[in-house]
Amino acid sequence: MRKRTISFILLLLCSVTGFAQGKLVFEPATWDFGTIREVDGRVSHTFTGENRGDSPLVILDVVTSCGCTAPRFSRRPILPGEKTEITVTFDPANRPGVFSKDLTVYSSQRQKIATLTIGGEVIPRPKSIEELYPVDAGGGVRLTTTLNTFAYIRAGQHVQGAFGCINTSRKSVRLELRPLHASGLLRLEAPGELAPGQRASINVAYLNPAAQPHYGTIRDALELLVDGRTNGTVLVTHGIGVDADAGTAEKTAPRCEFSENILKFGSLKRTDAVHRLAFRVSNTGTADLILRAVEGEGHVATTLRPGIRIAPGESFRAEVMLDPRSQDYGVVSEHLVVVTNDPVRPMRRIRVTAIIEE
Repeated sequence: MRKRTISFILLLLCSVTGFAQGKLVFEPATWDFGTIREVDGRVSHTFTGENRGDSPLVILDVVTSCGCTAPRFSRRPILPGEKTEITVTFDPANRPGVFSKDLTVYSSQRQKIATLTIGGEVIPRPKSIEELYPVDAGGGVRLTTTLNTFAYIRAGQHVQGAFGCINTSRKSVRLELRPLHASGLLRLEAPGELAPGQRASINVAYLNPAAQPHYGTIRDALELLVDGRTNGTVLVTHGIGVDADAGTAEKTAPRCEFSENILKFGSLKRTDAVHRLAFRVSNTGTADLILRAVEGEGHVATTLRPGIRIAPGESFRAEVMLDPRSQDYGVVSEHLVVVTNDPVRPMRRIRVTAIIEE
């Protein structure tokens, strides 16, 4: 009986302890910094919380949703009725516009006990010419970028982009764009001369003709010359030519699926003969799947060819061939680009790898 009484008292104490817990309340739990200027640097606010529970608690951590927000707090026990402070510092550098950041407060029992929120709007600092035009093209000419990427360029579609440029020198300069790689589809508008301090645009555009569309990579590379000289700056613009958008009215459509996304030959002797790996291209849609383009980088060959047609529910067994005798020693890595008439995902890649040994 005495043992049962002691056990009952211990169980009761454990139950009471289980109900006793801390409760950290912040009023308010949100803070609006209002409008702040990026040039003024970091801003801080201190939140005050009170333990309104019936047992002490300890803050284990305060987790932020962004590296721009840093909390400072104490890990000393907070007794019931006592208060604690969490100071939150926000760094507005390179974060223009409206912001809202959450901070989650965890107890030593690894439980979420509070959420704090800061917000406001950052007025961006004026950017320097070097920041706005980070590419030095020589002769005082600077560019916003050297790469213009279009995703899919559909048959019959016209797309356009631009490279911003500025003359930072004190004299007028002549601009010339020398083609290094031409698709035959590029339309180019560029200033022939820039006055001192003048800003302008080098405009590029593609029209993928609807009557005879180009399928696969569309790419142009243009070397920029300033007063007849170049420092090696090359402007590149590219996209992938695909079928026209079928639209929502199309009830039937093909769907392309590959059995493998990565083909690994593993380690091969450089004296070996040609190795082959097989994979399947399947049509899980409701219309014929047509291969429009197959592109590689020259390390491997494949039995996939433009014009192959796969009926709904059918598949095509394809092979990739690699000749170790034509490779350099070391790692071989290539991507095969396959373009089809799949309206949802017209372009797919297969990665092929191998290691060539003695």
